[in-house]
Amino acid sequence: MPEYLTLKGLEKLKKGLDYLKKVKRKEIVERLEKCTSSGEELSENSEYLETKEEQGFLEGRILELEELIKEAVILPYKKHNGWAQIGSTILITNGRRKEKFTIVGAEEANSLKGKISINSPLGKAIFNKPKGSVIKIDTPRGRIRYKILKII
Repeated sequence: MPEYLTLKGLEKLKKGLDYLKKVKRKEIVERLEKCTSSGEELSENSEYLETKEEQGFLEGRILELEELIKEAVILPYKKHNGWAQIGSTILITNGRRKEKFTIVGAEEANSLKGKISINSPLGKAIFNKPKGSVIKIDTPRGRIRYKILKII
């Protein structure tokens, strides 16, 4: 499945990847060199073993980011003309309260910052819908009905 990203999100991922490759990799190599120069048996050196494990996670994340960037589908922000798109800020209501969020790619999502994934149930339901649309989302608590009040 393609990863949908905004141009801003893609740039953030590229910077993160660059940091992991140029800074974190170097730090781990330096720590490994320090461990191996101590003369201690490596299989008994907990710092060495922890650093090797951290190196494995780092290399896995680097591969994951490289693949994500390679497969990313960049949806440039276009004037929405009243339709919900990636990059659009949406104001919705369920009749009791209003919520405001921005639709972004999954890798950019952060509910604490008001960014929901295009792949989330709410993101999927709202994507490509015009202002005034009523959508229904099935949740563990039952079906919730939302109305799109505004698209910015």
